[in-house]
Parts: sequence; C-alpha cells; structure tokens
Amino acid sequence: MKVKKFYRTQREVAAVINEILDEYWVDNLTDEELEENIIMIYKNNQRKIIKNDDFTTILKQQCGKSRLTVVANIITN
Repeated sequence: MKVKKFYRTQREVAAVINEILDEYWVDNLTDEELEENIIMIYKNNQRKIIKNDDFTTILKQQCGKSRLTVVANIITN
C-alpha cells in the first residue's frame, strides 16, 4: 500500500485513512506502521483533518466514528 505525504482534498485524506485502518484491521499493517502512516498524514494535512478543534465534517461522514476514534487516539499521544 502506497501512502502519499500530501493530499489535495479532504475526501482524499478520508479515503486513505479508511484504507490504512482497513488494512490494519485485517492484519496487513503492524501497530507501528499504522501509527507512522496516520501521524505522517496528520502532520502534512492538518488543515484538511481538523477545523475548530474537531474533525472536519467530510472526515466524519466518510470515515465514521470508530475509525476517527482510532485516529484521535494516535494523534493525541
């Protein structure tokens, strides 16, 4: 799975977050790889992920609560 550093739209960010977490849940990624990928995407695309101290509406709609809970746990640690 290839993960880019920078994404153009919030929908692209949501799609790659979904893909990363789905790969992790079927045991194709280790805990470390999951964290590295999510942190890298977050650092390089922060404005597309968080607005007004909350996930953007697009991310909430595209990713869902369970995925965003995992993302929140990774980026706050």
